[in-house]
Amino acid sequence: MRLFSSLYEKVMQWSRHRYAPGYLAGLSFAESSFFPIPPDVMLAPMSLAKPKRAWQLALLTTVASVMGGLLGYTIGLFAFDQVEPLLHSRGYWGHYLTAKSWFDEWGVWAIFIAGFSPIPYKVFTISAGAVSMALLPFTIASLVGRGCRFFLVAALMAWGGERMEALLGKYMDRIGWLVVVIVVVLLLIFKL
Repeated sequence: MRLFSSLYEKVMQWSRHRYAPGYLAGLSFAESSFFPIPPDVMLAPMSLAKPKRAWQLALLTTVASVMGGLLGYTIGLFAFDQVEPLLHSRGYWGHYLTAKSWFDEWGVWAIFIAGFSPIPYKVFTISAGAVSMALLPFTIASLVGRGCRFFLVAALMAWGGERMEALLGKYMDRIGWLVVVIVVVLLLIFKL
């Protein structure tokens, strides 16, 4: 069944669209404050499709993400009471409490770690505002953490280039089904 390879081909077509960088910037901005899908899902295929533009795309993603992070910070600073019920209903409350404890323990390093890792960055941006973290260290840690992450993704994809694109296209269905099996097994393990 060619479910994943046809989806992969479609994603690669979209990544070459003339408005794709604008969509990437919008997604990067939104993910840092309220949207659940990380920009890596667009940055990776775009860097793969246009390896010569990978550094520009990583910079665009970083800047837009940090700007979105500043929106998240502002939400936490001025509107946390309105956001708190959403954190509860969307299952982010535990993440918020973790973020708060990380700020108590590691301070600004928590933003760097959240910016680089797959941890929901938006929770940390909102939390940073809620605890009134100093804005300049927040911004610098966000730039460094997000920049390291997105430049690494872009570099890996650009390094693979056309060779990796062809290889992924050839094996995408096998990779996709393997990921599905792994996710199902992990869900079963954690439910038991």
